[in-house]
Amino acid sequence: MPGRLSLTFRTLCSLVAALSIASAQASSGPELFVRSADATSSACSQIEAALSSASELSLPGLGSFYQDIGHWATSSTQQAACSVQPGSTQDLGKIMQIIAATNSSFAVKGGGHTSNPGFSSTTGVHISMSRFSEVTYHAESSTVDVGSGLIWDDVYAALEPDNAMVVGGRVTGVGVAGFTLGGGYSWLTNQYGLTIDTVTGYELVLPNGTVASITDSSNPDLMFALRGGYNNFGVVTKFTLKAYPSANVWGGLITYTANTLDDVASASVNFSSKVTDPKAGIITTYNFVLGEIGVSQLLFYDAPQAPAGIFDEFLAISSFSKDVKSRTFSDLVRNIPSNATGGTRGIFNTVSLLEYTPELMEVIRNETQYWGQKLSLEDSGTFISYDVEPFQPTLFTHGSTSTASYPPTRSQGLLPLNLYWAYWDSSKDQVFYDAITQSAATIKAKAVELGQDVADAPVYGNYAIFSTPIDKIYGGNLERLRTIKQQYDPNNVMALAGGWKI
Repeated sequence: MPGRLSLTFRTLCSLVAALSIASAQASSGPELFVRSADATSSACSQIEAALSSASELSLPGLGSFYQDIGHWATSSTQQAACSVQPGSTQDLGKIMQIIAATNSSFAVKGGGHTSNPGFSSTTGVHISMSRFSEVTYHAESSTVDVGSGLIWDDVYAALEPDNAMVVGGRVTGVGVAGFTLGGGYSWLTNQYGLTIDTVTGYELVLPNGTVASITDSSNPDLMFALRGGYNNFGVVTKFTLKAYPSANVWGGLITYTANTLDDVASASVNFSSKVTDPKAGIITTYNFVLGEIGVSQLLFYDAPQAPAGIFDEFLAISSFSKDVKSRTFSDLVRNIPSNATGGTRGIFNTVSLLEYTPELMEVIRNETQYWGQKLSLEDSGTFISYDVEPFQPTLFTHGSTSTASYPPTRSQGLLPLNLYWAYWDSSKDQVFYDAITQSAATIKAKAVELGQDVADAPVYGNYAIFSTPIDKIYGGNLERLRTIKQQYDPNNVMALAGGWKI
């Protein structure tokens, strides 16, 4: 990736949208951007005229505009020419037809939790899916219809009266759409697989505006593509997910201070290597915040009470705070923060691992300490975080490479280490890009040195930094995805939006 590193972070952010437009238009240079601005203005006007009363278009400063374009990380927000909340698949179809006809850049935002600039934002037409907010439980088929504008907190709360649950996000505020279209690692993954392994159908507005119902029997190719293929094939308005019986769960958040980190690392390694109960899960999050290192420890068990022995090591460690108990699933998730502070810029990166060993945990701890001190003192860093997320090695056995585009191989049970850093100063974008890239490389090199076969392992797109080559996510599935893409989006309309582009 040396060529990529020579570009500035801000240039890369800008190129996300520009390259998407360029790939869909036979134009170059300044003329491209003139045409794009004209196209956007025309598209906004045409969309406003075409919408029914079920939908609403807003201009900057008016209506729901700023709510529509806003994101969890401020660095993921761009100033759009207009925003639109489609309220029906028919209106969304009209929007897509106008975007295609005008070659206007656009974005589709579900929950707005992406960390990558330009992935669900645009300077063109911003489509907010907030009005697609259905949660309908079907007891006879044990499935749930979920609108693509929701966050998982709302889905869980809606399902609890039916004593049902789905395989979704683990912390508060995460959107259904991007999470599901990229894979979806869940508290329930050890039992049931990734979220994409539990999807039985999609309602999809194709790039030509046609509304389609996609299932394994009606269209296995598109099912394969949508299970991990993000926004390359149209706009999903509804997911149909398998539902599972659920009562209260047990778990919550424990915070540990620096003097206990040896014990926390030991407990995490022992849990990862010895616990085989698929109902149990943890996330050990090393954080550098307010000038020192600590751990936010998340515990989960899919029953009202955890069996003795599974979490005893964690519970015995002296803690700064502890909120672990029997509770509803939605209460658990609402009380697990997905970021440290609001209103900051943010950047993600990831490393795929096979196991957590004492040596690897020490490297992760040292990286947290080193970069936390350096970036908070010099570069406006407010929160430097490394999320250790162990799963059982069987986590990929609930699906197959023939039915899902991610992961491209299921021969290894990959564990996605998440690096998340928050900061204030936009002039430090390049500093954080360079540093988080270096840190991920350090951890990966150590894993390889320790004998883990991850040098060429695929990475998880929902955590991957925006400069990641697309083949590092899809591997050998990329050619099949390109063939499907050509069939359903021959004019490359979806390339006018940001994201991981096939």
